[in-house]
Amino acid sequence: MGDQKTSCLLISDFNLGNLSGYLGNDDEAPSVVAKLTPFGQVMPSLLDAGAEAWRDAHDLALVWTRPEGVIESFAAFQRGESHDLERPLEEVDSFCRAIEGATDRVKAVLVATWTIPGFRRGTGLCDLKGGLGDLLMRMNHRLIERLRDVRGVWVIDSRRWMEAAGSAAYGSKYWYMAKIPFSRDVFKEATADIKAALRTLAGDTRKLIVLDLDDTLWGGVVGDEGWQSLTLGGHDPVGEAFCDFQRELRALSSRGVLLAIASKNDEAIALEALRKHEEMCLRESDFVARRINWSDKAHNIAEIVSELNLGLQSVVFIDDNPAERARVREALPEVLVPEWPKDPMLYSEALLGLRCFDSLSISDEDRHRTEMYASESERGKLLESIGSVEEWLSTLQLRVQVEKLGAANLKRTVQLLNKTNQMNLSTRRITEAELGAWQDDPAHELWTFRVEDRFADSGLTGIASLRCSGDDAKVVDFVLSCRVFGRKIERVMMHTLVEHARSLGAKRVEAEYLPTAKNKPCLEFLGASGLERIGEGNTFVWDTLEPYPLPDAIQVRSADS
Repeated sequence: MGDQKTSCLLISDFNLGNLSGYLGNDDEAPSVVAKLTPFGQVMPSLLDAGAEAWRDAHDLALVWTRPEGVIESFAAFQRGESHDLERPLEEVDSFCRAIEGATDRVKAVLVATWTIPGFRRGTGLCDLKGGLGDLLMRMNHRLIERLRDVRGVWVIDSRRWMEAAGSAAYGSKYWYMAKIPFSRDVFKEATADIKAALRTLAGDTRKLIVLDLDDTLWGGVVGDEGWQSLTLGGHDPVGEAFCDFQRELRALSSRGVLLAIASKNDEAIALEALRKHEEMCLRESDFVARRINWSDKAHNIAEIVSELNLGLQSVVFIDDNPAERARVREALPEVLVPEWPKDPMLYSEALLGLRCFDSLSISDEDRHRTEMYASESERGKLLESIGSVEEWLSTLQLRVQVEKLGAANLKRTVQLLNKTNQMNLSTRRITEAELGAWQDDPAHELWTFRVEDRFADSGLTGIASLRCSGDDAKVVDFVLSCRVFGRKIERVMMHTLVEHARSLGAKRVEAEYLPTAKNKPCLEFLGASGLERIGEGNTFVWDTLEPYPLPDAIQVRSADS
C-alpha cells in the first residue's frame, strides 16, 4: 500500500457517501480512493466476482452493514414477528461464507460489527434474557468467531465509533432523507480507524515511545523535591493517575512497544526515583534506552534511535512541556509528537487514544521485545570491551536455525515481512493467504531464520526467498530485523540462497535492490556482500561456480537436515 493511493471498495446496505468523502479528503496517510457499491446490494456484491464493482483492482474492501439490513430473521425479530434466536445465527454463517469468498479479490477485508441505536431499548430490563440486545450480542460473537481465522479478514469494533459520537451518533432524519443512519462524527471516527488499519496492514506502526520524566511519568521535579516527595500513587487522585499512566505504558510494552527516556535531569537522581519509589510501576529495566542529561532532547532522541537501529518514523515522543514538544516536532518531523493534556488525570486517556500502535497479531517475540533489547545492550557492552567484530561474534555463541515456510511460522513470517523497512530488499507487503499461495508455486522457496546467542533467543528475525527459472535464481525477499544487524546473519541468509540455487543447477543468483526512503541498509549490505554489482544499477549477482562462504563464528542448523 506504501505511498501510493490505496483503493478501497465500500460495501453496505446504507449510503456510505459521507465515509467515501472523508476517506478521500483526510490528510492522514495513506491516501485513499474509495469506490461505492450500490447500497442494499451487499450479498450480490460479495458473491458475484464479475460484478462491476470488482472490475477494477482494490487493495481493501470494507463491509459495514446494519444487522436488520443483511440478516432478515433479525429484522423479523426486531419487528416482533419472530422469537427464534437460532435462525439469525445461521444467516450470520451464510454472511460470513460470502465474505470469505471475496477474500481472493482483495488484500484485506474489514468487517464492521453490528450496532443498534441506543433509543432501541428492546424489552428493557429483560432485554439480555432473550431480547434484541441478547440476539445482537450473539450475532456479533458468531461473526467474530466465524471470521477469526479467515486469512485476510479483520473484524473491527464499530461500537467505538458510536460511543465517540455520543448521543448524536444516530439520526432518524438522516435515514429518511438520504438513507444515512449515522452522523458525520461517526464517519469521522470510522475514517480514523480505517486509516489506522491500512497503516497496520502496511507495517507502518510506531515501535518506540520516548518519555520525559518530571510531570510526565510522575508529578513534580525530582531534582528539586527528591524522589520521596513525588506525586505518584497513594491516596491522591493525581498520583493515582500517574500510576495508571505507567501501567498503560507497561501494557503497551507487553505488546512489543519499546520504552525509552529523554529527560533533562541529573541521571543519578532520576534513576534513584525509578529504583526506590515504592509506587513506581515502571522500573529501570522497563526502558531499552535512556538519555538523562541536560542536552537537547531532539539530539538525544536521534541518538536513541541510532542506538536501537530504528527509524525516526518508529518513534512517539511524550512530554508535558509544549516547548520541548515543539522543538522535537520541528527538528525531527518524522517523530510523532502528540499534543498532550495539561491534566495528568487525562494522560492514560490520551495514550490509549493513539492509533499508531495497532498490530495484526501479538507474537512471543513481541511480548519479550524489551528483554531482547536489554540483551542487545549487554552485547553492546561486550563489543566495547573486545577489539574486533570477529572476536565479539565468537564470544556471542551465535546459533541460527534455518527453516522452510510452514503453517507454524507463517503468521510470524508475514508479520516480519510487513513491518520491516530497513533491511528489506523489495519491501513487498503481503497477506498470509497471498504468501501461502506464492509458496505453492514449485519455482518458489522461502526460508526463515531464527537467531539465538548466549544472551537471549531473538526468535524468527530473518526471511529469504528465491524464484528459480532455468539458469537464473532471483532473490525475492531478503529481510532481517534491525535487532540482529551487524552479526553476519545476512551472510548466513545469502549462503542459504546460493546453496539452494547451486543444488538446482542455476548458474547465478541475482538480487535486485528496490530503493525506498528507509531500506538503505540493505543496499549497504549488498555492496559489501561480495556479490558483483552490475554497472551503476541496483542489481547484484553471484556466480554459483563458487559457494558463498559461511561466517566462521556462527553455528547454523537446518530443521530440514
